[in-house]
Amino acid sequence: MKNAFQLLFLILLITLVSCSEDEEIISGQQIEIQTTDWTEKTHSSAAMPDYDIVFPDDKVNRIDIKIEPENWKKMQTDLASNVGGGQGIPGQPPGDTEYDLLWVPCNVFFNNIQWYQAGIRYKGNSSLRTTYQRGIKKLPLKLDFDQFEDTYPAIQNQRFYGFKQLSLKNNFEDKSFVREKVASDLFREFGLVSPRTAFYRVYVDFGEGEKYFGLYTLVEEVDDTVIKTQYAETKGNLYKPEGKGATFGAGSFDISDMCKKTNETENNYSDVQQLYTVINSSERETSNDKWKEKLNAVFNIPLFLKWLAVNTTMQNWDTYGRMTHNYYLYNNPESGKLEWIPWDNNEALQDGKMGGALSLSLSEVGVNWPLIRYIINDKTWEAEYKQNLSGFVNGVFNPGRVNIKYENYRQLLREYVVGSSGEQTGYTFLSNNADFDTAVDFLKLHVEKRNEAVRQFLSK
Repeated sequence: MKNAFQLLFLILLITLVSCSEDEEIISGQQIEIQTTDWTEKTHSSAAMPDYDIVFPDDKVNRIDIKIEPENWKKMQTDLASNVGGGQGIPGQPPGDTEYDLLWVPCNVFFNNIQWYQAGIRYKGNSSLRTTYQRGIKKLPLKLDFDQFEDTYPAIQNQRFYGFKQLSLKNNFEDKSFVREKVASDLFREFGLVSPRTAFYRVYVDFGEGEKYFGLYTLVEEVDDTVIKTQYAETKGNLYKPEGKGATFGAGSFDISDMCKKTNETENNYSDVQQLYTVINSSERETSNDKWKEKLNAVFNIPLFLKWLAVNTTMQNWDTYGRMTHNYYLYNNPESGKLEWIPWDNNEALQDGKMGGALSLSLSEVGVNWPLIRYIINDKTWEAEYKQNLSGFVNGVFNPGRVNIKYENYRQLLREYVVGSSGEQTGYTFLSNNADFDTAVDFLKLHVEKRNEAVRQFLSK
């Protein structure tokens, strides 16, 4: 009996020790740490976002992430349980998945400065699941610099040069490495709200020394600094629609598909509900002028038509019109209207999958995508869409201008992508070094072809 009690005590002791880290977090125990590198400019929430340092256009930054081996193991176990099967949700296209991936603490190093116990997790839909199933370790990541502030009080409101959250996108299916950045920049250059982006070499140490995970694109989070810096008023509702309700098609509206990113505690979805009601109203056919007036009152149509022109010209299939995700809606307090914000552009600047990118005429778009179909059916709005097509190719998307950008990026990125110091086997989407140049050359030809396609379309 004595031996049995001793054995039971030993088992209990081992269990307590092995779970000690989890118990600290679960029980709410606070852990004191030293933050010797902390300064107001680099770590404080009082600092304004420093875009010059975090999002440069003319250099490739390096970021190092250190994760304790036991936390790394938890991340892998959680990842396997969520996306290992890769089945997604029955009846929904690839890329639509539902899972909450595990946050773990990590230390981040940048320009010889440390950020302490920041949260890190995997992110993404097809960019995560498909990459994982192919056995490629270059997986998309998300950072939240005060995720664990309740456990580590010393990092209360920790920021990375003014940024709370940042996405490290793995340039999935993009052998040129520039689609995400170029597309996001094109939207913003044509007058739309769009996240800032920059190129980063990512090194991760999970107990086996630093490993080069490859060249990533750092993307600004819409619900963090995009709203704060690109809008004068920041208290409006921000939505990230996902799922059938994101089509705004008749009979599709579902509050659960309208993921709220601001004002989450307020159970008020009246603005998106009103947009759904108006766009599908029978008044469109019985009293068209009144319908247009009501739609104009709740939805920024000129902005949407600019987005539609840019998206269709440069080709981007993985968003509204084909897929039920990859955009935000922000109720701008200044106008009282919902405004369109593009998101996730790694699949842009190519013909695309799932039926391909939309045609310039948009004739194939049905009533199941009413924000396009019903708006373009109006002759005045169709003419405005065409004016935007012309303005985009004659200005921002001019081949001479864009191809200089492509060539500059080719030279900037080459050493971090190909060759002995470039991406490594198991951490890259490249089959060989030639893939990179071939992909950039394709983009240069693509902008010329799309300009010609727009000119031919407008000449009819």
